[in-house]
Amino acid sequence: MNRVSAWGLMLCAVTASVRAADFVTVSSGLWDRPRSARAVREQPAVKQALSLHLSQPGSRLVIHHGLGQDPLLQAEELRAWLMALAVDGARISLINDARPNEPLQIEVVK
Repeated sequence: MNRVSAWGLMLCAVTASVRAADFVTVSSGLWDRPRSARAVREQPAVKQALSLHLSQPGSRLVIHHGLGQDPLLQAEELRAWLMALAVDGARISLINDARPNEPLQIEVVK
């Protein structure tokens, strides 16, 4: 393996690990019970995403969801809860790029 290839592999590994740290997966258990602001705020993925978002001025949140009505409704509800928790709605976007039956993910974009 030459130096350029080795460097490229290292760069890809670092990029993947940085990117992985910016994604949090919302537990499917959140949707199995009635929700309240407290329940949503205390969900580990939401708590982590909010912490990252608040610590990085100018960051945005992207909710990744699957195709279909249920994943879209869950993503829209999560967006509404985040707005109720004082996140500016203009800084939250939805993207339908998840695989079928994959839970919602929140990405913090710097």
